[in-house]
Amino acid sequence: MSLLVRYMRLLGPHTRQQVFRNTYSVCLGSSLPHRCYRSLKGVYGYKPQEPSPFLLSDDVIQRRAEESNIFRFICAYREFGHLKADINPLQPNERLVPELEPRLYNLSVDKTYNIKGLIAGCDESCTLEQLQSILQDKYCGHIGAEFSYLPTLEEREWFATAFETIVGEVLTTQERIRLAGDLLRSQAFDNFLATKFQSVKRYGGEGAESIVGYFKETFKRLAQDGVEHAVMALAHRGRLNLLSGVLQYPPVVMFQKMKGLPEFPPGMHFTGDVLSHLVVSVDLEMAEHSLHVTMLPNPSHLEAVNPVACGKTRARQKSLGEGCYSSDVSARAGDKVVCIQVHGDAALAGQGVMQETLALSNAPHFAIGGALHVSINNQIGYTTPGERTRSSDYCTDIAKMCSMPVIHVNGGNPEAVVKAAHLAVQYQRKFRRDVFVDLVCWRRWGHNELDNPWFTNPLMYSNIDSRRSVPDTYADSLVTEGILTQEEVVKTTSDHMAFLAEQFKLVDSHVPKATQLEKQWSGLVHAPGAIEVWDTGVDIASLKYLGAKSVYVPEGFNVSKQLKRSHIDTRLQKLTEGRCLDWATCEALAMASVLHQGILGFNIRLSGQDVGRGTFSQRHCMLVDQATDEMYIPLNHMSEEQAGHIEVANSILSEEAVLGFEYGMSVESPNTLCIWEAQFGDFYNGAQIMIDTFVSSGERKWLTQSGLVMVLPHGYDGAGPEHSSCHIERFLQNCDSSETSPDGEDVNWIIVNPTTPAQYFHLLRRQMLRNYRKPLIIAGPKMILRLPAASSDLEDMAPGTHFHPIIGDKNVNPDSVKKIIFVSGKHYYALVSEREARGITDTAIIRLECLCPFPTNDINNELLKYKKAKTFVWSQEEHRNMGAWVFVHSRFENLCSTKLQYAGREVLGTTAVGIGELHKQEVQHVMHQTFTC
Repeated sequence: MSLLVRYMRLLGPHTRQQVFRNTYSVCLGSSLPHRCYRSLKGVYGYKPQEPSPFLLSDDVIQRRAEESNIFRFICAYREFGHLKADINPLQPNERLVPELEPRLYNLSVDKTYNIKGLIAGCDESCTLEQLQSILQDKYCGHIGAEFSYLPTLEEREWFATAFETIVGEVLTTQERIRLAGDLLRSQAFDNFLATKFQSVKRYGGEGAESIVGYFKETFKRLAQDGVEHAVMALAHRGRLNLLSGVLQYPPVVMFQKMKGLPEFPPGMHFTGDVLSHLVVSVDLEMAEHSLHVTMLPNPSHLEAVNPVACGKTRARQKSLGEGCYSSDVSARAGDKVVCIQVHGDAALAGQGVMQETLALSNAPHFAIGGALHVSINNQIGYTTPGERTRSSDYCTDIAKMCSMPVIHVNGGNPEAVVKAAHLAVQYQRKFRRDVFVDLVCWRRWGHNELDNPWFTNPLMYSNIDSRRSVPDTYADSLVTEGILTQEEVVKTTSDHMAFLAEQFKLVDSHVPKATQLEKQWSGLVHAPGAIEVWDTGVDIASLKYLGAKSVYVPEGFNVSKQLKRSHIDTRLQKLTEGRCLDWATCEALAMASVLHQGILGFNIRLSGQDVGRGTFSQRHCMLVDQATDEMYIPLNHMSEEQAGHIEVANSILSEEAVLGFEYGMSVESPNTLCIWEAQFGDFYNGAQIMIDTFVSSGERKWLTQSGLVMVLPHGYDGAGPEHSSCHIERFLQNCDSSETSPDGEDVNWIIVNPTTPAQYFHLLRRQMLRNYRKPLIIAGPKMILRLPAASSDLEDMAPGTHFHPIIGDKNVNPDSVKKIIFVSGKHYYALVSEREARGITDTAIIRLECLCPFPTNDINNELLKYKKAKTFVWSQEEHRNMGAWVFVHSRFENLCSTKLQYAGREVLGTTAVGIGELHKQEVQHVMHQTFTC
């Protein structure tokens, strides 16, 4: 008996656990390290869960100690076996893996080893040769796995057992027949399209047909476990195959799109999108269970749709009251809704948005209970060979950033793909963490069917061209085994081709249907073509009550003394007086009043970096106990009957993924006011892809409404580049406002630059009270957050009040005005101060609070007051090639018959100067030009 075994027997069970932990470098616990998020009680949208203990049994520890060298050898295969696995259908794996050499573990070919309890399903003694054969079959076959780095002992133990069990399973005869049929129909679909639409880029599934088996198995397993909804993010490759073959998308609609016809009914205001971005929402019957699958529209910016899918998943979890939104302490995120993300190999490794998205996976207020990932790894990125598309061994190595397991599988073996899907789903359901399947395959054609891949990859495509297809090869194997006949194979293909041919005949007569504004969107309409005014005022007594509740803290809560004085007491005093309310107070009143209207079912989600406090320490809607770090959100405790809640989602340091996440929340939840606030307006450009491809264009492309609010702190205060401008000009350039005819509410988004807290109050309330949703871009405040001149009274928010697209000048006599200065944003206050300093009385300053839709009628009505005005100036603090100048001057001339003179900074290639003296000189230049031109 070895000294180690004798020693272990002398120890108690808990001490033995500790010795084993030290010996094999494992970590106790069944889940990730406990993350209290500074709230042991939890806050709305976050429910802390205590980790449950996980201990190995004494018997297991004893067996591993008795056969320690054998167990080390088995662990080597568990950790390094994937390096030797036969996962590439295009070439054998000839890699040398020294960690799998028995001599490293002092094993002898002459001995018999007892492996009972060491490998799942193996309870007999065997020779070293037999043991190697067992391990080779399990870990070096057509499936390999990386899981040795999983963060807990329970996960590693479970994964090893599950892997060793599932890879040895055998599909039933009926499962194999169904799988063959699915593959053959997928192939027939691609062949039909190749015949009928030879000049269309369809990004077919040839070479990756086994992905159909992955989807069918995944949907079945999820449905069997009680999942009701799956939200899918999918790029181009094989999308049409999945839509038609699995998700019941009518081929006739697809054929119409291929012939250049619209996918929406005639008469709708939309532009549509390309073929490879088609979507579906469908109920599937899987294994006598129902599963609703939603495939999201995606842009060609690869992987950009993934955080959107995560946001939509969480929003649906919220609407179903699961996970952190449930009052049931046992409820877990992902009980009813799961996110499935399908990646391309080069995009997965190369696109930074995936790093950001994975960083959200376990973050409070962003976690969704683990996503299922699959990479369609065709070993080439556009035309770039796979080894040049990344620095890592695998395209999935990014998963290791967050300790997520990866299952590599040979796409040439459809049954192995089904097993990989089974294992992935089982892990996700058990641990509610992300898991990846790397489906290694190939593509028959180039990047698309019109591209010639031989130019840059001749050897690879010589290999591919010599191969029979995966469906044919698999069907042949079943024919050889006597499971199928050749006649049945032919019939399966011919029947599906006949079905597609019938669908093709319907192209000219089929009328597509609009499926938008259904279910949770029913009752909403498309925005009208005229400008509307919405009464967004609130009873003053209610505002005082809600304002007091916005800073109420329970007895015993240790609020910061500074906040008690400057935030709570000051707000209460101003509410009592009803005057001089600052920006944060009016924001709190807007939010509180939205939540208080519980009969409408409104909620709020405020997201961004440290938004609970606010970048400028102005908001403090999330208070922290100075003695315990416990968090408290007063707006969630206004009354016992309160139906609506605010989720304060302090985010990771990301713009693109977080904004995409919030957009996904907004398109799922019309009754949630989703607000994303950038730390500084300049920082939004990290999310430019999301803005261009989703926020600004989503409704035009897909008829998908979004009420997302983006607050972008803006203003030239001498802070230099990257802390001055939200680039209003970029948003204006992306809007579809007309230069030659008045705008209506049906512009693609609303762009405002408000100057008073009351205006902000009305904007937030209007966003929810209107019977349609539009993205709202707010050039937010910095300096004027606390500027006394930029304050509002309760009367400005009383019943009958509303947002004003422009604000006239009440401080001058219209009859004496000779010059009118038009301005937008906080620059107004600098102009007023300069006018007073100069003693000027014949100049009016008019604020454009709303830029898009352009307020043509309001401007024209205001101009009628000034009969003697001869000079009209547009003054801005931004540089001439920035700001609103390029947008407004043509509209003033075309729609308001007013020719503007420009007053502002000159053109510059950077956002702002970084030298204080230069900034002062620019300010003086702008003021001089404004008042002397």
